Amino acid sequence: MPKLKTNRGAAKRFRVTGSGKIKRKRAFHSHILTKKDTKRKRRLRSTVLVSKADEKSIRQMLPNL
Repeated sequence: MPKLKTNRGAAKRFRVTGSGKIKRKRAFHSHILTKKDTKRKRRLRSTVLVSKADEKSIRQMLPNL
């Protein structure tokens, strides 16, 4: 059986925590930041855990993690 390949786009966007959960960055923090208030931009800086519904498909893209 051949080796499983990691989806490189997914590997750059997601990280696995020590407990095995998957974390991601928040969207909407790359441009057009002048109209967003400081509180919103500060919240967008932090990482969050991936939802349960998406976790299965992301794990298939990251077989070696």
